[in-house]
Amino acid sequence: MKMKHIANLLFEVRILKDIVRSGYAFLGSGKESIAEHSFMTAFICFAMARIDQDINSEKLVTMALVHDIAEARTGDFNYVEKKYSIVDEVNAISHLVKNIPFGNDIKNLLDEFNSGETKEAKLVKDADQISFILELKKQADIGAKGPEKWLPVILKRIKTETGKQIAQSIMETNWDEWWMNDYSE
Repeated sequence: MKMKHIANLLFEVRILKDIVRSGYAFLGSGKESIAEHSFMTAFICFAMARIDQDINSEKLVTMALVHDIAEARTGDFNYVEKKYSIVDEVNAISHLVKNIPFGNDIKNLLDEFNSGETKEAKLVKDADQISFILELKKQADIGAKGPEKWLPVILKRIKTETGKQIAQSIMETNWDEWWMNDYSE
């Protein structure tokens, strides 16, 4: 019976591939699913764990992987929608993990992330913002007009020294520079 619950969890998390992040409509360009965002956030955390080795890297990457998992049930609410809607993430998570043998692991990671007190939680919160900075920087580099309004706001959200260094480097790098490295005909 436990495997059936795990299969249901996997299908539920899989839906994050189909749920588009809502803020891009206000930006006027770009598009990203919650799953794409979560993958990028987790990969940023993987890199952070190699930069700052005084952290629990498994917790860091796992916390990033599940940080938006509740949105499989709640959807993605941008800051305007949150002014007018009540999102019950606690209830969503409680139902999501109810029959999962490792459900408390997911719940504990989300509680730690939401409290934002541990070093890992602070880094994941920064990685969450850095993921958005990457998208905004790409949009700015290809000529979109909205990112110049948002980038200064999002950059101010970065709190850790590691996060600030990564964000600064992103801002100093053209989004497609990697593509042209070692180019030859």
